[in-house]
Amino acid sequence: MSEQLTVAMPKGRIFEEAADLLRKAGYALPPEFDDSRKLIVEAPEANMSFILAKPMDVPTYVEHGVADVGVAGKDVMIEEERDVYEVLDLKISECYMAVAGLPGYTKSDINPKVASKYPNLATQYFKEQGEQVEIIKLNGSIELAPLVGLADRIVDIVSTGRTLKENGLVELETMIPITSRLIVNPVSYRMKDEQIDDLVERLADVMGGEQR
Repeated sequence: MSEQLTVAMPKGRIFEEAADLLRKAGYALPPEFDDSRKLIVEAPEANMSFILAKPMDVPTYVEHGVADVGVAGKDVMIEEERDVYEVLDLKISECYMAVAGLPGYTKSDINPKVASKYPNLATQYFKEQGEQVEIIKLNGSIELAPLVGLADRIVDIVSTGRTLKENGLVELETMIPITSRLIVNPVSYRMKDEQIDDLVERLADVMGGEQR
């Protein structure tokens, strides 16, 4: 049997959709896989081992070779800038990055403040727009920042827009579309190229069938 592949995946929506793709691609994942509270889950019939990590940490595990491959959102890939190969757009967990704020916001403020979980991505975006802003990094409840006066605007992921609406915020600018990607450690791609190529082909076949 070929050497086992180690896969890093985030919990939550991406995990569920990626696991569904793997099953459709013919990988036998154990029934308890979806409900497991373990951080490492073995799937011997699929010849895989899974590391369940925070979304932002997935590219780090892959870059350092702890995982051979991983599933990460494009937002995380842009923010983290890790040395990994991005080999396949899985077309799952579709959403987009947006700038939001209170209704009626105008760009008249001097040195406006923008709160985000994605300081690098936000900095890059506003630089491209030719706008100088102060970025404030937050780890959660980004919508709170304009409500309490910490920031004028926020940069965050938008899926349905419901969270913005419930907190009295409106979308001001649409930035970039986001989907989850299959990423690979460069060394693993050389050492386990046949297994990884097979994984990519099987996932691509499933996606092609679903999109026809």
